[in-house]
Amino acid sequence: MDSEKNVQPLRTQEEIEEMKWALRRFGSERDRFLFVFGINTGLRVSDIVPLKVSDVRGQQHVIKREQKTGKVKRFYLNKALRAEIDAYTNGMADDDYLFPSRKGNAHITPTQAYRVLVKAADMLERKDIGTHTMRKTFGYHHYKRNKDVAALQTLFNHSAPSITLRYIGITDDEIEATLEDFSL
Repeated sequence: MDSEKNVQPLRTQEEIEEMKWALRRFGSERDRFLFVFGINTGLRVSDIVPLKVSDVRGQQHVIKREQKTGKVKRFYLNKALRAEIDAYTNGMADDDYLFPSRKGNAHITPTQAYRVLVKAADMLERKDIGTHTMRKTFGYHHYKRNKDVAALQTLFNHSAPSITLRYIGITDDEIEATLEDFSL
């Protein structure tokens, strides 16, 4: 899905707020919450969509066997995200899917999540947003705040720091910064 275009992280708080607005305006609260959850955990969309309310409500961590790697990982839910979870899951049963499909008794698919994000991105006239935008946004802001590529490399299960930096778009930013005032 995302490999067809150059999916980027949202680099500013303003871009994040615009995306939240577009998701609420052109989607639903479920769609906005999916995005908020994704940018605050760094989980892959394939690991987010099958979550149930009981996996996150009242929890400080999500313990998940990653679909892609098969590894069991523990993801921290920060205080602000836990407040979002409480508000979003209010009135939902523990065995409800966090991201229920409108069709049948299932959760949305990664493809449906992709369509929701792209529709909101289209409304913002952006062509660089897909499901990996959430994970990349998490990584980008985590790196900018903490400058700890090793922690992100571990979180993302990447084999080398260079892969992590390229994935979150830091290398492009840093190269552009070196060229900003460069002229001969």
